[in-house]
Amino acid sequence: MADAGGCIVSAYVGLGSNLADPLGQLARAITALAQLPATTLLAQSPFYGSRPVGPQDQPDFVNGAVRIDTGLTPLQLLDRLQAIEQAHGRERLRHWGPRTLDLDLLLFGDREIHHPRLTVPHPELPNRDFVLQPLLDLDPDLALPDGRTLAQLRKSCPDNRLRPLRPA
Repeated sequence: MADAGGCIVSAYVGLGSNLADPLGQLARAITALAQLPATTLLAQSPFYGSRPVGPQDQPDFVNGAVRIDTGLTPLQLLDRLQAIEQAHGRERLRHWGPRTLDLDLLLFGDREIHHPRLTVPHPELPNRDFVLQPLLDLDPDLALPDGRTLAQLRKSCPDNRLRPLRPA
């Protein structure tokens, strides 16, 4: 099923994990994303380590991002992302707590989406170097729908002790 109007849209998904073999979790999630209906995986970023946002009594995170072309609507894609999270044992026990897998729809074409279940661009994107850097690795010229470039946002982003782990 295609997005409203039958269009294929480029979208960016952020990936994160800090439990149960985080590098393996992200690799398996990328495989699952590549198998989504009406969707093509175009590129994946390198993986980065960073300290957690929120409670510090948890392991560091591994993060990355992928670029996809999809004919799914934003809510259909969100449902698929949440199904992948559930298949990886995701439990929502504590806000910003540890997790086996976190998949966030960061950007969906040039659309701004304000829905009770979904906000795009992701509202915390400007504050998270572990999201901005993988996106910049995928496209150094990427900008938000309001025109702010991710490169500009990255320069003023708080430091989360981001460190490259290995090429994806």
